[in-house]
Amino acid sequence: MFSVAREPAKNPPPIGSQRRGRDVSGIPIGSLLTSGSGGVARPAGSRSAAPRAGPARCAQCAGAGRRALPGAVRAAGTGHGGGRRGAGGRFGAAGMRSRQRMFAAVMRLLLKCLRLGRRRRFKLVRQAGQLWHYGHLCLRSLLYNSFTNGDVVLDSLFEPIYWLVDHVTRWFGVVFVALVIGLTSSIVAIVYICLLPLILQTYTPAWICWHLAYGHWNLIMIVFHYYKAITTSPGYPPQVRLSLGTNEQHSLLQLGTRYQAKNDLTGVSICRKCIAPKPARTHHCSICNRCVLKMDHHCPWLNNCVGHYNHRYFFSFCLFMTMGCIYCSISGWDMFRDAYAAIERMKLLEKERLQVAANQTYYQTPPPTFSFRQRAFHKSVVYLWVLCSSVALALGALTVWHAALITRGETSIERHINKKERQRLQKKGKVFRNPYSYGSWDNWKVFLGVDVPRHWLTRVLLPSPHLPHGTGLSWELPPCMTKQRTPLLAI
Repeated sequence: MFSVAREPAKNPPPIGSQRRGRDVSGIPIGSLLTSGSGGVARPAGSRSAAPRAGPARCAQCAGAGRRALPGAVRAAGTGHGGGRRGAGGRFGAAGMRSRQRMFAAVMRLLLKCLRLGRRRRFKLVRQAGQLWHYGHLCLRSLLYNSFTNGDVVLDSLFEPIYWLVDHVTRWFGVVFVALVIGLTSSIVAIVYICLLPLILQTYTPAWICWHLAYGHWNLIMIVFHYYKAITTSPGYPPQVRLSLGTNEQHSLLQLGTRYQAKNDLTGVSICRKCIAPKPARTHHCSICNRCVLKMDHHCPWLNNCVGHYNHRYFFSFCLFMTMGCIYCSISGWDMFRDAYAAIERMKLLEKERLQVAANQTYYQTPPPTFSFRQRAFHKSVVYLWVLCSSVALALGALTVWHAALITRGETSIERHINKKERQRLQKKGKVFRNPYSYGSWDNWKVFLGVDVPRHWLTRVLLPSPHLPHGTGLSWELPPCMTKQRTPLLAI
């Protein structure tokens, strides 16, 4: 069997020239062989190729091929070996393209994940911002109030302290009442035991009559008004709870509406805690947990609210207690100075006695200079003067404050409400007028219940359990008033 002479390829062309298809060195040798000089070229791998010629023909073709295409022969080598080498190049190129496609797919997937994560992160931030703005809007809508100012904010901040004070006052009201009774009783006991015998021995008959008359009258007025202030109900509106529909409740809660209840109770507003009609000048007491007619305040020393029916008793008690304390302080000033000097002298002598007793035996110790009764007397006088002076200062300031409110026809709560209303109307160039004020003198007459001149004696200077004007549910013109007052809410 004949073989075609070949020479080995020294410098094979690069692999890239086989992929481009424009260089003939990348074409298999079998595809360049033709059946004759004018034949058509057929690929070596084609099934329709002509049968092989004799050995001479193969030698001529091979020689012509080597002369015509020396680069192709050198690149491809033998027919079978060149085919394997060309196929290896194609396989390497296909592997490289597949690796490139895989790398590009991985990179696209990575970029897509990064882009998706960024979008998701931006979406979460956007949703968080929307939730924040929505919550801020809800909070402002819930807390919105056109009358909100610094006082309202301060009251809101002190709400926990108010809650604590309310509960402490509710449970310690009995203790405060017992303290008032105990202190007052101690002063009365000291006066009767220590001072009254001294007054009867040293004062003139005129001064003795004065002290006995005024002291007992003042004591009776204090006891009477304190007892009435504790035991008298301040006045409560009828407990008519509402069970209306939504539309009716909405129309009822409008400011200035009027609701007629079962017993002709005219409510100008609705208590948001009692859910019941609230007449004019009525306010809710958080300690008593009820609405109080013409509420002034809750007094822990009375363990009761000060309202429409016991306001006069409360003020009279404060007034007469202040007068009694001032009377005791002025009357006992000389005795207080003597008692205080005696106590200082007792301290000095006691100190000297102890120094002498340190150098003597028990039987040689001198007896005490002052007896127990003398010590108790002097200390009781000092205690009486200090306590009465302190109460006179504190309770006197409270009495003056309430006297000013009564002169203006206001309560403690209405004073703050009218102040805000006065400032609001002043900004609009208007003047606020208290609809419940009848003038300074007439306000006192209405408050004390003086309808005729003799009532100054029977209702003011003497104990009197008479009721105040009106029922506290409505505020008509009192009978002691002859002229018409300013119309309600006249501005």
